[in-house]
Amino acid sequence: MVELKEIADNLIKGQAPKVKELVGEAVKGGMDVKKILSDGLISGMAVVGVKFKSNEFYVPEVLIAARAMHAGMEILEPELAKAGVEPLAKVSIGTVKGDLHDIGKNLVSMMMRGAGFKVDDLGIDVSPEKFIESAKNGSQVLCLSALLTTTMPSMKGVVDELKKAGLGNVKTMIGGAPVTQNYADEIGSDGYAPDAASAVDKAKELLGV
Repeated sequence: MVELKEIADNLIKGQAPKVKELVGEAVKGGMDVKKILSDGLISGMAVVGVKFKSNEFYVPEVLIAARAMHAGMEILEPELAKAGVEPLAKVSIGTVKGDLHDIGKNLVSMMMRGAGFKVDDLGIDVSPEKFIESAKNGSQVLCLSALLTTTMPSMKGVVDELKKAGLGNVKTMIGGAPVTQNYADEIGSDGYAPDAASAVDKAKELLGV
């Protein structure tokens, strides 16, 4: 019988083929798919998040672990759908208009998926209109990323447009190297996260999940 801890441990080490194999065995063995997700993949990514926050892991290790998680999810996603397992919530993420940087955004996206969120990655250079559209399509949190100080005003644009569209119940979160909690307060964003692992915690806090 596959040990779920073994799945988590291999994910932390970034062993994608092994994670895929173990998840496949666990599914074949009739293990509860929700348990494989929560106690195997999600708990593994949670450790990766903690190590990233404490500077034990850096971007390359996180990317390798995320690749291992995706390998496991390839097997698991159809099974979760069959079993009717719902994601925690739906979030949209994008780098704001005028900004083409995506490493931070991609890390947050991977961490969110690893925590059980359904993620709609809108890409880079995303207009306020595109963010609003994703909110209308059921995203409960909009995650806005910027690396250039010159593109930070686009974040305010999204927050303002959201209110104008009467979607005040949809939460916004901002992040990126030049972004601060003060700026989040200034533009009326619901949250700020200094790094990818904190972004997951903040999203959970905003949604109460």
